[in-house]
Amino acid sequence: MRVLPLCLLALLLAGCSKKQPAPPTTDSTNAPVATAPAKAAPAARPASVKLYRNAEELIGKPFRDLGEVSGSVCQLTVQDPPPNLAAARRRMQQRAAHMKANAVLLHDCQMLRGVAGCYQQAVCQGSALNVSAK
Repeated sequence: MRVLPLCLLALLLAGCSKKQPAPPTTDSTNAPVATAPAKAAPAARPASVKLYRNAEELIGKPFRDLGEVSGSVCQLTVQDPPPNLAAARRRMQQRAAHMKANAVLLHDCQMLRGVAGCYQQAVCQGSALNVSAK
């Protein structure tokens, strides 16, 4: 009775060990193959969401507050590139755009350490606004 599970385990391990990736094919002429560079997809641009850094900039402009919005960038390990505040601001603007906002009033941006799951994190917080044109 013990022989059957052992045989199945051995067969499973033997089958997995035989699975190897195919070796790369080489051209017999050894000529370099020209390939077209891959085009990167354009990043989503929050062009329609204006960033206000001070509340004084909104004086005299009618607006409606749509709620709090934040953006963050995480550095997972020490070897990863460090996060930057500009990327966190862009993510905050993108989230505001999803809320149908056309502006964001920036409250705070900061770099944090010791956040669960991140070595270092950049976080920006603000208010999503719908600023009306006069």
